[in-house]
Amino acid sequence: MVHGGLSRARESGWLRRWAHFVAWTLGRRMRVRVRGTSMAPALPDGSFVLVDPRAYRSRLPEPGDVVLARHPYVRDLCLVKRVAEVARQGRVALVGDCAEASTDSRDFGAVGLDHVLGRVVLRLSP
Repeated sequence: MVHGGLSRARESGWLRRWAHFVAWTLGRRMRVRVRGTSMAPALPDGSFVLVDPRAYRSRLPEPGDVVLARHPYVRDLCLVKRVAEVARQGRVALVGDCAEASTDSRDFGAVGLDHVLGRVVLRLSP
């Protein structure tokens, strides 16, 4: 236990959420609303998430990361998907958690790293 009765793990989770909120208020995070059920149950339809657009400035995405990416063929459409694979050619395979409800790399193939706009760092609701 630490001061205030919070365990270290619980306190660090609270501090991490607070830090992301502060970064959002300073314009260093983007708030995005998830539409559709392709990422359910982790991110149900209507969820708000915070995205760190600077997450991949010094490192590549890793399998398991949830990212915001531009659709390769539909202009002005962004996708929230999980990274399945990072290829040596600078391409990223993206998949939805709910395969039957997802349009992803199984349909359109891997996307270039330039399509990845940031990493989802926090789910705000619901």
